[in-house]
This record gives sequence, C-alpha cells and structure tokens, in this order.
Amino acid sequence: MSTARRISSRDNPLVRQLADLAHSARERRRVGRTFLEGIHLCEAFLLRHGAPQAAVATDSALAVPQVADLLARHRVEPTVLSEDLFRLLSTVQQGVGLAFVVETPRPALPAVLDTDAVFLDRVQDPGNVGTILRTCAAAGIGIVLTSPGTAFCWSPKVLRAGMGAHFHLVIHETVPWPTLHERLRVPAAGTRVAGARSVFEADLRAPMLWVLGNEGEGLSPELARDVDLWLGIPQQPQVESLNVAAAAAVCLFEQRRQRGARGNAR
Repeated sequence: MSTARRISSRDNPLVRQLADLAHSARERRRVGRTFLEGIHLCEAFLLRHGAPQAAVATDSALAVPQVADLLARHRVEPTVLSEDLFRLLSTVQQGVGLAFVVETPRPALPAVLDTDAVFLDRVQDPGNVGTILRTCAAAGIGIVLTSPGTAFCWSPKVLRAGMGAHFHLVIHETVPWPTLHERLRVPAAGTRVAGARSVFEADLRAPMLWVLGNEGEGLSPELARDVDLWLGIPQQPQVESLNVAAAAAVCLFEQRRQRGARGNAR
C-alpha cells in the first residue's frame, strides 16, 4: 500500500494554494511560482531542472505506467489528491491527473545582447505567444524577451501552446524596449508588407534580434524607428497579412535554412 500523503478535503491549505496558482496569473506573478499540468510539461521540467517544489497526482494517474516511471526515475513523491479535488485544479479537459508546482524562472537581463533572440512587442494572444516560444526552441533561438503588455509566458494557455518549449529557452518578461535597445549589439529585424526586402532574398546568417509586434497594431512606433532590417514574406495579394506566429515560423526557419543547420526531420 502506498504511504504517500493523501488529501481529500477542498479546505486543505495546500489545495487552496494550488487552486490559486492553477487559475490566477496574478497569483503566479505574486508568489513567483508556476503550476504545470500534464505529463509532457512535467517531464520537460524534470529533464531540464530536476525535482519540482511540489507534486500532486491522482491514483488513476499513478496507475499510468508512463507517469509511474517518470516519477520513479526522478525520485518525485507526489501528494495524492482525490479525483474530485484534482478536477477543481485542472485547466485542461481529459488530462492525466499530474501536476507540479515549480519556481518561475526569473533570469537576469544580460548587460549586452549580442546573439540571436526574439522580442515580442505586446503580443497578447496566449496561443500566439506559446506557439512562438515553441517555434523559437525548435529553430534554435535560445532567448526570448517580451515587452510590458505581452501575454504572461507562464499562464496555463501559453504553457499548453508552448508544449515544454519554456524549459529550452531563457525568457525575460516585461522588458521595456529602451532598456533592451541600449544593450543590443545585433541588428533588429522586423516584418511588414510594404517597402521590405523578401525574407527569402535577404542574408539572414548573422545573429539578429527578431522583433514581432501586436496582432492588430504591429510594432509600436517607438520600436519601429529602431528596426535596422525590414523584411517581407511574399504572399497572395488578397490576404492582408500572416498571423504573427506563422510569420515568426517562416522567418526563423528561413534563417535556419540559410545557415545550413541540421536537425531531426519529422
């Protein structure tokens, strides 16, 4: 019989804390902790950072071989919650009852930025932010910075869209553009429809900062004035523009192609 701690009351202090973390971005920001739910996110964290601050699981989750093996390999002993309690915490449908509480990474902003990076300027849709993070990790971009007004990278929707990419990136949030610009030692590249060179014709092999703007307004005028290289993605004229996450994927993988980078083709 398992000797793990078990909780079945919703009035338990741990359950209350978990509920606040699971459903409130404000609480996550306040305490500097993040609630990770599901096998994929938990495994990605374990492989990169080791044991979480806390772990919870249901009996049905512990009966899943993949979950049991993952926890055993990393010597994680979860608190067991009843199925009803875990449903109060869960933000996904038909998920496996496994979740971690982890410290939200807060890396120091480098004094100089002289390598590839992506800057998100008020990108507000969590799905777009998470997709861009996943694209950055896949394309080999290791640093992502966000401006004030960008969706919180550690919110449940961004985490789900990122599919574990967070733990392969260094993420700096709420960085004002002037603060970043004074540290920048590589050109800033942005995209627009008119008056830009085709992304497929420009030389993208050197390090650069890709700046990606708000879904409706694009880049702020302040940031746009500092763009060194404007690039366009050729497309059919009846379509006004690409979604910001789609545009990011085109640009980052064209850069990767030009550099001759090789990876696992799937």
